[in-house]
Amino acid sequence: MSAAAAARQILTRLHEVMASRMHAQAKLDRVVEIIGESLDSEVCSIYLLREAMLELFATRGLNQSAVHVTRMAIGEGLTGTIAENVETLNLAEAKAHPDFLYRPETGEEKFHSFAGVPIVYRERAVGVLCVQHVEPRRYEDVEIEALQTTAMVLSEMIANAELVDEGEARELTQGQTGMQTLTGLALVKGLAAGHAVFHQPRVTIDQVMADDTEAERQRVYRAFDKMREQIDNMTNQAEFGVGGEHEEVLQTYKMFAYDEGWSRRINEAIDSGLTAEAAIERVQQRTRMRMREIDDPLLADRMHDLEDLANRLLRIVSGQLGTAASQGLRRETILIARNLGPAELLEYDSRRLKGVILEEGSLTAHVVIVARAMGVPVLGRAAGLRGVIREGDEILLDADAALATVRPSQSMAEAFDARFAKSREKQATYAALRDVEPFTRCGTRIQVMINAGLRDDMSSLPLTGADGVGLFRTEFQFLVSATLPQRERQLRLYRDVLEAAGDKPVTFRTVDIGGDKAVPYLRDDSAMEEENPAMGWRALRMALEREGLLKAQARALLEASSGRTLNVMFPMVSEPWEFAAAKTVFEEQLAFLKKQKKMLPEAIRYGAMLEVPSLAEMLDALAPQLDFLSIGTNDLTQFLFAADRSNPKLAERYDWLSPAILRFLQRVTREAIRLDIELGVCGEMGGRRLEALALMGLGIRRLSITPAAVGPIKELVRKVDLAEIASAMDDWLRDPSVNLRESLMEWAKQREIEVE
Repeated sequence: MSAAAAARQILTRLHEVMASRMHAQAKLDRVVEIIGESLDSEVCSIYLLREAMLELFATRGLNQSAVHVTRMAIGEGLTGTIAENVETLNLAEAKAHPDFLYRPETGEEKFHSFAGVPIVYRERAVGVLCVQHVEPRRYEDVEIEALQTTAMVLSEMIANAELVDEGEARELTQGQTGMQTLTGLALVKGLAAGHAVFHQPRVTIDQVMADDTEAERQRVYRAFDKMREQIDNMTNQAEFGVGGEHEEVLQTYKMFAYDEGWSRRINEAIDSGLTAEAAIERVQQRTRMRMREIDDPLLADRMHDLEDLANRLLRIVSGQLGTAASQGLRRETILIARNLGPAELLEYDSRRLKGVILEEGSLTAHVVIVARAMGVPVLGRAAGLRGVIREGDEILLDADAALATVRPSQSMAEAFDARFAKSREKQATYAALRDVEPFTRCGTRIQVMINAGLRDDMSSLPLTGADGVGLFRTEFQFLVSATLPQRERQLRLYRDVLEAAGDKPVTFRTVDIGGDKAVPYLRDDSAMEEENPAMGWRALRMALEREGLLKAQARALLEASSGRTLNVMFPMVSEPWEFAAAKTVFEEQLAFLKKQKKMLPEAIRYGAMLEVPSLAEMLDALAPQLDFLSIGTNDLTQFLFAADRSNPKLAERYDWLSPAILRFLQRVTREAIRLDIELGVCGEMGGRRLEALALMGLGIRRLSITPAAVGPIKELVRKVDLAEIASAMDDWLRDPSVNLRESLMEWAKQREIEVE
């Protein structure tokens, strides 16, 4: 008998039971008989969630005296494990499973095989349906599928009969045992509190059994047609038509979208008597079971693709389209997603979006770059989100400690509020320094500037009292765009930025894309197989090869800066000739604009990013061409240590206060002073108080940092005597201690300088 036929036979009989006037207990007693007979099973039992416990409500084959007596906690025994994990178990020998728990009152000692499926209502396990046999054997797929289909119908019946309390289910199932903690990888640090909102809300299935099978089939056919049309349109868009990873992902989607096996299984589920929504979900339950059994990460990824596609199909067939952004945020929100693109993040109301938690994500993901600019904390690599978090749950996000607390206790919430209050007090102290110039105790002026990348970032300039924008990342406009931004669009952005800056300087870094910040419309076939994209075809290397890209940006920057000084900086310069070639592109565009009688900048200052260590060996050759130099500590660190900072195993391994890094920076600083090169640091290192203290001790006098760090760094500057910290740094680097970080912290503590 096929799965559809077996399920249809059961559903037909169940429909009669549900339509009868029997009371709920009698219906359940009849249900276990029907399932047991249909599957030729010696035991069939139903456990339901009541008063925080899974209670045996009905059984065929176990001792009747155990009904309403046998009770198990969520996570206890095989039944509790099924409810906790919301997953199916299929065991030839139940006693061999580590979670097996013997309950003598049931009389189940003679049964060996065991299969159980969760009874799920609104994504929460409200009970468990299980079968047992005397002989040891795994149940056939057809039997498991029939059980799963039955469980879907049972959930509707149980909810309608009010046999379980949904609020109880919300609190006690799928890991919902009160307060829960999620750990992950800190992608953007910070504190945030809010209520969970899923980026792509799961569709709620209210009706499981179909009134008209043929009508449900036609609904699925129409949904498949619409979904395939969407995938085809995505595949045919210009930005996906140049080969590479994006196209491969879409081709995989397309393969699944047109997969006859998938659509056939959904049809079979409809044949068994399910609605279109229930049929899609039913097939996905089977997919999730298979996902748990797959060890191959590539195959697992493909199954995840199918899961995403099924959710798309479910939204289409139910008419519940769009992301949470289209519905609007109604209160302070922690956004939950498997992954996000930068453009998707920007769709949300920044006033209410307080934090993001991702199942995936990496330190160099585009969305992380944008989130950091927005000041939104992000926790990534948080596995099993849907097993712990539910829509509307209160969440305390501590991205500093790389964890999130879901449904916090009152004491936890109060402690978090206290931390927030302390943070706000400090922020108020820092805000009071807005108009105070950062002079050290010895009277040296330190330049404190901000890093920016979005038009909205410019509002931070007057709010923080920063000296200007030391790094404007022009690539953000490229990362959030589906196609290459035309010169006119770039020109508008740069003009707006300069206008917002007023009389304060802005340093524009030419576009740093490619490699680990790839955009689909600038793919290069030869770059597809890069094993180390961060060290590959990116930044200035790409811009010099695609000269049209740099020419358009150069002209936009030159026109936008008319009547002002243009500060432009080239990223990832490895050798002086690269800097000279980029500068030539700007000079050629300047000559072109002169001929066009265009308004021109009053002056142009050309700078380079020192991120590639080789450039440090060529500063004497570069100096005559150079107006300023900025050390990019993020990339420099990974290149010096040959350690990919997007790899979570290495992300925290190499310390910015390592003697190796500090000795390198000390050498560069001394060489820059000798050559009279204006030098600064732009990167996260300069925005951390302890690291900033070390940088000042090395001779750095200009820091470009995140806006949130300006106040804390200004306060720090006013407490430092440069001669004193410089002497200490010289001593430590001449004979490095085992832990220079501890030495620096102790030095600061003795002088009552807060560095945390």
